[in-house]
Amino acid sequence: MGFKGMTVGVPREVMAGEQRVAAVPDTVQQMVGAGARVLVQHGAGEGAFFYDREFEEAGAEIIEEASEIYRQSDLVLKVKEPRENEEVGMHEAEMLREGGKLVSFLHPAHPLNHSMVKKLAEREITSFTLDGIPRISRAQKMDCLTSMSTVAGYKAAIFAAYSLARFIPMMPTSLGVINPARFLVVGTGVAGLQALAMAKRMGAQVKSLDIRPEAVEQAGSLGAENIPFDIPRDLAVGEGGYARRLPEEWYQKEREVLAEHVAKSDAVILTALIPGEEAPVLVDEQMVKEMRKGSVVVDIAVDQGGNCSLTRYGEEYSYGGVHISGIMNIPATLAQDATRMFAQNAFQFIQYLVEDGEVKTDTADEIIEGTLVTHRGEVVHRGTIKAMEK
Repeated sequence: MGFKGMTVGVPREVMAGEQRVAAVPDTVQQMVGAGARVLVQHGAGEGAFFYDREFEEAGAEIIEEASEIYRQSDLVLKVKEPRENEEVGMHEAEMLREGGKLVSFLHPAHPLNHSMVKKLAEREITSFTLDGIPRISRAQKMDCLTSMSTVAGYKAAIFAAYSLARFIPMMPTSLGVINPARFLVVGTGVAGLQALAMAKRMGAQVKSLDIRPEAVEQAGSLGAENIPFDIPRDLAVGEGGYARRLPEEWYQKEREVLAEHVAKSDAVILTALIPGEEAPVLVDEQMVKEMRKGSVVVDIAVDQGGNCSLTRYGEEYSYGGVHISGIMNIPATLAQDATRMFAQNAFQFIQYLVEDGEVKTDTADEIIEGTLVTHRGEVVHRGTIKAMEK
């Protein structure tokens, strides 16, 4: 029984607007069946329509106070990175038991999370970030990032549609035909493909740009017009098919190629990420100034810093008549399905991570190497160390 003797705690999320929970009754039942004691905070699942009674029936103990979850748990399973718990008046990183274990989306390379990561290290927390799971076949079932990117891309297109001041499909009217809206999707990984597919369903004309040949091909198969950008494959594509960090001169070339297309677009959806690192800036202030009033920029990459230099973390605002959306944590807006997906992925990860009640930390394993952030009082995550040095 892999979890024998281990207590797993699932607190209520404290991030504003976060409706998801890190476990569902099905995964609780599996953890309990594998020997774990599972503690779920009262009301933790209500935002995603999973209720205390269901968790209790699955074998969980319902705990009223967050502080008790953190005090009693060997491993805390969360959706989002530790933050200030205003009810308790403490930061969640300080509520964790010294020497405890944490599994969550930490986004550790983002500058806003550096102090939190350092705090985890100081308290000798062994922490793992779910956005670092490599895209390899044996990690497919635990790939939270891909699951949540599916949700984020779908909703990003809907957010763009909601904020636009015009029709999206071609619209016959008594005054003649109104042309369809023009969408531009930058980065056509999982999120980008979902965004462009949804935009196409709504009747938009869609262009896209990605530096990876396979992503370009997939975008074309969904009906997007691909913007040509020639770059050596070995420079652009990293492990698992993810985009690789480019030298700054190549990002400048990419911005130059994008500029005229951004200016002509009604909606720009930005999804370009580099696993475990800050997102590259691909749309700058001057490019936004060239956009028509009433246009929209939706920056999905905001959790890792954003692809637009004007994106404000967690805010929506107008810049010269262009609506810029830096909504964080888009998957929380589709809480029920996003929670089901997240909880199953996260369970698969901790089931892999825990063996006979002990958490594995051997970085010779590429799954552990990609996800381990702090251990034995140090920050060990390469992308985070690189971002901190920068």
